[in-house]
Amino acid sequence: MVVWEPRIENMPQEELEALQYRSMKTLVYRLYSFSEFYHARMRAANVHPDDIRSMKDVTKLPFMSKKDLREGYPDKCFAVPRKEVVRYHVSSGTTGKPTIVGYTKNDIENWTNSLARSLTSIGLGPHDVIQVSNTYGLFTGGIGFHYAAERIGAAVVPASTGNTERQIELIQDLGVTAMAATPSYMLHLGEVAEKMGISIKNDTNLRVGLLGAEPWSIKMRDRIEDWLGVKGYNCYGTSELSGPMFSECSERDGIHIWGDMTYIEVIDPETGEHVAPGEKGEMVLTMLQKEALPIIRFRIGDITSIDPEPCPCGRTHPRIKRIFGRVDDMLIVRGINVFPSQVQHTLMSIPEVGEHFQIVVERKGTLDTMLVKVEIKKEAFTDNIVKLMEIRERIAHRLKNSLNVGATVELVEPGTLPRYEGKSKFVVDKREI
Repeated sequence: MVVWEPRIENMPQEELEALQYRSMKTLVYRLYSFSEFYHARMRAANVHPDDIRSMKDVTKLPFMSKKDLREGYPDKCFAVPRKEVVRYHVSSGTTGKPTIVGYTKNDIENWTNSLARSLTSIGLGPHDVIQVSNTYGLFTGGIGFHYAAERIGAAVVPASTGNTERQIELIQDLGVTAMAATPSYMLHLGEVAEKMGISIKNDTNLRVGLLGAEPWSIKMRDRIEDWLGVKGYNCYGTSELSGPMFSECSERDGIHIWGDMTYIEVIDPETGEHVAPGEKGEMVLTMLQKEALPIIRFRIGDITSIDPEPCPCGRTHPRIKRIFGRVDDMLIVRGINVFPSQVQHTLMSIPEVGEHFQIVVERKGTLDTMLVKVEIKKEAFTDNIVKLMEIRERIAHRLKNSLNVGATVELVEPGTLPRYEGKSKFVVDKREI
């Protein structure tokens, strides 16, 4: 097995923890001394760098959130002179004021190296052709995979989003072996390919999917694998960290979070207290080496659990399980927490169901109602009303058992629900709360 940086990736846990502590101390001292933003935050929390005597003391440091970045727009949270910033990325601002992330030369180097470790850990290398179908530009996804793929010596096809028929032609013509995309776009690619008379599984060399940027289920991965012949690997990152940075390895049993670069906590989103290893909670990350825009105890908002056990691949860094949803995307329907990923997981286990669905939540009187629109497969769509009603009732029964809350199911024809080239939008919440 090829390992990109074996000295770091296979480092004994005791050494890794000692390295994390040294990096944390250095980071806290630097920011307390030279960052107006962090100095004020630590003073307000009544904590001094000397109070951090072990990693347990990290909990004394205040949390940071996207709200801080918005209020600090454009660069009040930066910790280096502007002349040391070599790149900016900017969020879309679709959920509020945009946030700006700056990078020094070292930040770019660490970002590239982090993802190079990940790509190598799933067996990619100089023999591969990697098509990057994430967006390039202000969004971090496309350019992150681009730099890392070049770093490991692979050939890169910078396709970006859209123009799907052209993307399929490039996959065939250039012998593309791996593709970075959202999982929903990978399924859309399969649909378009079939309309073109092309089987991704039988007519191309595409065998690896670097998939992320939206929650997706094991069942969805199974479908991608069975239908398209593409082995899907879960990738993770956010624009506040440095875009895509982490992924599963060849074992596909959790996403490796490189501990020399990142310190991870999982907390109860209500109390802020740590949850036990293996329990679900909100992910909190500290970027130990970032220079331009340091991040200490950043509340990501993603729900996951942490697995501290060493991976069978030999890498010693902690792993997180799949992203179950977001704290702010989580639906509460009649008092029950509902994650779109739960709905997706259930639907993908039903043979007649296609790849696309939509959840519509409304409030009628004092009662929340949930409608799940389900696109069924072309071969399952029929004029036989009795057959369709049987499918609908079966889906509703499975959802009720899975979610512990009832949902009305509406079957729709193949190809009628909205498609997205970026992140999918599974939920339409019409409630006025």
